[in-house]
Amino acid sequence: MAKTNYSFEKRQRELAKKKKQEEKQQQKLVKKQKTDDGREDAAGQDEPPSGE
Repeated sequence: MAKTNYSFEKRQRELAKKKKQEEKQQQKLVKKQKTDDGREDAAGQDEPPSGE
């Protein structure tokens, strides 16, 4: 019977974990960009005109 290559399995788990973290980070950036865009538009509409 062949010996199990634990280092290969560990490396594969680490790569999968890293990929998942990168995808999650990318989703957070996209979500943040959408909310930032929305806040800028909403902030400009909610403020009354100043000094005129």
